[in-house]
Amino acid sequence: MLARRPYSVAELKQALEKIFPAHPANPEAIVRLRELGYLDDKKVADQVAYSLAHNRAYGPHRVRRELKSKLVDYKHIEPAIEAAYEETDARQVLEQVLERKLRTLKLPVTRQKLASLCQSLMRRGFNSGDIIKAVHARPELKPVTEKVNLSELESSDETD
Repeated sequence: MLARRPYSVAELKQALEKIFPAHPANPEAIVRLRELGYLDDKKVADQVAYSLAHNRAYGPHRVRRELKSKLVDYKHIEPAIEAAYEETDARQVLEQVLERKLRTLKLPVTRQKLASLCQSLMRRGFNSGDIIKAVHARPELKPVTEKVNLSELESSDETD
């Protein structure tokens, strides 16, 4: 299993219990793998956060959700996110994603298209305040953003 991808300690425990329910060697295997360095939540958190931030262009909120879903120990999540966005700031990643999305967006941009664009960026894990600033900074979106109250987006971001 570990040859395919890295697992967090809790995730591997869960997988072993599913394959070998109540097997007496499960806890011993976990301890041995930790001793050998094959299981390390910090390494998993760093690798996954870096990969999601740089390869998948996810924002910090989405990276945090993904790490939680992989059952990574909570004390390793925030440092991993900070390390993943050291080289490239989350706002720079947002700008890159927005640039890609605008290339495929058919003009003219309507209110619905703008709302859909902003919602897709929020699903990718970017902060609504950063999204609003990035959208307002785009000259091709100016006429639509002046008509739309983008502050409505911020209320839906707080549910994360």
